[in-house]
Amino acid sequence: MIMKSVGVKMSGVPAETGPQRALIAASFVSRVGNGLFNTAAVLYFTLVVHLPAAQVGLGLTIAGLVGLLAGIPAGNLADRYGPRTVWLAALAMQAVTMASFVLIHSWLTFTLIATLDRLAATAGGAAGGALIARAGGERPAAFRAKLRTFVNLGVVLGTLGAAFAVSVNSRSAYTALILANAASFACAGLIALIGVPDYQPLPRPKEHHRWAVLSDRPYVCFTALYGAMGLQYQTVSLLLPIWLSAHTDAPRWTVAAVYAVNSGVCVLLQSRIGSRVETPRQGGRAFRVAGLLFLVSCPLMALTADVPTWIAPALAVLAVCVHSLGEVWESSGGFALGFGLAPDHAQGQYQGFFGLGFNAGQALAPVVLTTAVLGLGHAGWLLLGVFFAALGAAGPPVAAWAERTRRPIHDTTGTAPARPDETPLPDTVQG
Repeated sequence: MIMKSVGVKMSGVPAETGPQRALIAASFVSRVGNGLFNTAAVLYFTLVVHLPAAQVGLGLTIAGLVGLLAGIPAGNLADRYGPRTVWLAALAMQAVTMASFVLIHSWLTFTLIATLDRLAATAGGAAGGALIARAGGERPAAFRAKLRTFVNLGVVLGTLGAAFAVSVNSRSAYTALILANAASFACAGLIALIGVPDYQPLPRPKEHHRWAVLSDRPYVCFTALYGAMGLQYQTVSLLLPIWLSAHTDAPRWTVAAVYAVNSGVCVLLQSRIGSRVETPRQGGRAFRVAGLLFLVSCPLMALTADVPTWIAPALAVLAVCVHSLGEVWESSGGFALGFGLAPDHAQGQYQGFFGLGFNAGQALAPVVLTTAVLGLGHAGWLLLGVFFAALGAAGPPVAAWAERTRRPIHDTTGTAPARPDETPLPDTVQG
């Protein structure tokens, strides 16, 4: 019922097919579980399992770095054996690893299980990207934008549910959250098994190899840009809350308001904007728009330290509204280029690499943001905005470069030239 009511408001967005509805439902269910768990995970590990916070951070860092290794291999498996098979296997592994968290008693077992969980999550991301490309048909970027709307909504609902367990603050409450998250992966797998077709692998040209994406220089370049631009996510989730608490007298509820506004803007606008950003050229322009919006939002966030206490919350909300709008444009551009520049027969490999770049950026974000930006204060915020604007400005030329250096994106016959840098796209694809 929730998904139906949200879907009605998405004017200009094509109606979902049966496989798309199943994929949306599966993703929504799993992300509700994520919202339940992620909100309380650190509290569970520190207050219930009694692991020192430093050890939890180290274990999660190790897990995150090792997890990056699964992206391209899992994507290759998805291309070779079909994306649904690999995605279901990843969901099953995540259900097992998540349930195993209730049994941990030491840092070593925590790190081992967390690492297996991240490997499965990375594999699921690569296979899921390939599955989205197949289910999305001729408009995978528009479908991915719609899917992200429900993903965000699922996380929000899960976070609200986790608030109850956090308030109870007992082992049984946290255990219930963990097991609910494990069950969400199992339910998502069941929905996918019933409703998502077992798409067969597409024919591959003779020159295809398992590391082909690494020789696709425009795609590698854009992946690096997208990974660096990904720092904007933790600008809202990490940097701004620290800034508000350390440099302003804004009431504590301001942080909660910031999260709510960020999620709300993304839920309301992702599909509307994403449905208008589908070709690589449009994706490059969207990336530029995002950079300019971040150039405005970052100084606004810094100014919250220079205004009266009663104005700071309103200014923070205004800054996050602008920033969230930039996030929608940035993610829409990422979908258009991430899918549009990848050959159909190798979507798994390409999505695995794309996810690797993004996750690497997320792993570096806390260090970069807390040292460089907080260390420089207001100047750091301004430099961050300029950094985002520069990345955004690189979007259109990278997209144009990519369009000049590849064959038509829907060619899976293997009859086109071997190298992706010899044949330009036809005008109808360039848009």
